[in-house]
Amino acid sequence: MASPAKVRPWRSLILLMVITFGLVAWAFWPGQDSSPRLGLDLQGGTQVTLVPKSVSDGGNVTGEQLEQAVEIIRQRVDGLGVSEAEVTTQGSGAGSAIIVSVPGENRQGLEQQLSQTALLDFRPVVQEEASGAAILPDPEPSVVPTPAPTATKKAKKGSAAGVAPAQTATPAPTPSPTTQRPPIQSPTNNAALQQAFAALDCSIPDNYKGGTPDKPEEWLVTCSNDGSAKYLLEPAFIKGTQVTDAQAQLPQTGAGGWQVNLTFDTEGAKALADVSTRLVPLSPPQNQFGIVLDGLVVSSPYFQEPILGGTASINGNFTIEQAKDLANVLKYGALPVNLEIAEITSVSPTLGSEQLQAGLIAGALGLLLVVLYLLLYYRALGIVAVVSLVVAAVMTYAVFVILGRTVGLALTLAGVAGAIVAIGITADSFVIYFERIRDDVREGKSLRAACETGWSKARNTLLAADFVSFLAAAILYFISVGNVRGFAFVLGLTTVIDVVVAFLFTRPLVTLLARSPWFIRGGPLTGVSPERLGVEPSREILEARAAKGKRKAERKGPDKDDPGPEGDKEPVVAGFGTKSSRDSKAANEGEEV
Repeated sequence: MASPAKVRPWRSLILLMVITFGLVAWAFWPGQDSSPRLGLDLQGGTQVTLVPKSVSDGGNVTGEQLEQAVEIIRQRVDGLGVSEAEVTTQGSGAGSAIIVSVPGENRQGLEQQLSQTALLDFRPVVQEEASGAAILPDPEPSVVPTPAPTATKKAKKGSAAGVAPAQTATPAPTPSPTTQRPPIQSPTNNAALQQAFAALDCSIPDNYKGGTPDKPEEWLVTCSNDGSAKYLLEPAFIKGTQVTDAQAQLPQTGAGGWQVNLTFDTEGAKALADVSTRLVPLSPPQNQFGIVLDGLVVSSPYFQEPILGGTASINGNFTIEQAKDLANVLKYGALPVNLEIAEITSVSPTLGSEQLQAGLIAGALGLLLVVLYLLLYYRALGIVAVVSLVVAAVMTYAVFVILGRTVGLALTLAGVAGAIVAIGITADSFVIYFERIRDDVREGKSLRAACETGWSKARNTLLAADFVSFLAAAILYFISVGNVRGFAFVLGLTTVIDVVVAFLFTRPLVTLLARSPWFIRGGPLTGVSPERLGVEPSREILEARAAKGKRKAERKGPDKDDPGPEGDKEPVVAGFGTKSSRDSKAANEGEEV
């Protein structure tokens, strides 16, 4: 075991200070909401009624399709299971409906997220024509290979946004308003396709709003998703079902907005490698391909090098919300049915502010009782415990705010209950540590040594108890849904914060306290006084007390009531010289004749 001199508590305290300040700055950054996101029962929200219809004309929606649609919608609106969204079914068969309730008011975003079927495919571009009526808002997204660093130059709508070779940047060529290349295999209805392509006007919003029927094995005439261009596309060489994962994240270079990283299965990776190898030798813009989502072209980048690793990224100055929405619909797959939004309404909270206030009052009373107990029973160590609870509360609040913004964590009354339960878990950690210190003091160890050996004994017990609590929360999280899942998430989160505070704050602060002369003397206010514990003080405690008495006597100087050797009127009895002058005087008076 390391000696106390080698323990550096300031390092842990500085690390915790950096973590806490970082969380607080992130949570309370100006211009952003600094309050936790509340659930349906406390805040209310938006309710959407969806009517499912079979993809095949005239077909009926089966129970299996309805269950699959409900599961995909639940994953879209509540990916981590902590946003407290509710997805239920109403009726069965032809009259069935799906009811989606989400906390807060975000009708437009919720409508767009629920209506998308997420049919994704990649198609070679045969013909592209810019729409003169469209207004370009942002540079077009591009697809880049992720295995190696790349440099790209984005093009405007109607042109190709390309993939540059590693460590080089090649500007994208400026195409003419209409660019063509011969298709690999001419369609049987080439004249009809050309006629449809010529007749399509993408400046009309109805032609690029809501998507186009898309059959991956057939040719496609469609618009871009903002109406800036129209395309004639070959059959798909990669389908959305071959995308195994989609994640939203910032680019490694730190430039631009968010991106969506795609990972393909073996078949999709092989198709991507084959097509990219085939199109690379062609001159731009004849090597374009379209990324088609729900029948509309998201972007039409071109290859400058083969993509052989089976992974690619969709870049294009996405906001975090746009990137996450796109990643969700791609990751969780296409809906087995078409959904029509029948009604969108606002729902009021089922419990409201009174229940929230009652829960917060209950938590405050519980915290107050815990604080009083710690202060009365552990004295100075109790103050350390109270400050630790304050630090844990600040970190918990900041994490709630941050997770509410990033992953949609919403606090329901069940989540508030989980946070209140965490108060007892955190206080239990202090009790374990402090009782180990008191046990070592009873064994005759010095207070400084007891604080170190007490931590080494309490550490494993503390970790074991928190691990059991975290394991129970994790199991409850994975096997449950709804409010119970939110309760489990909050309980597990606060358990982790308890471990962080115990290791990085409570233990270092007790170590610093144990090095102070006042604590080493073991006075009544320390909480570990040997007399209070019913044991004899250790040698170190006696020496510390004697040293304090000596320093006090030196500061005080000669006793004003003592006349000195010349002024002694009373005889001094042998054997009383080592006692105080007051005791000596009393003894002499008792021996006078």
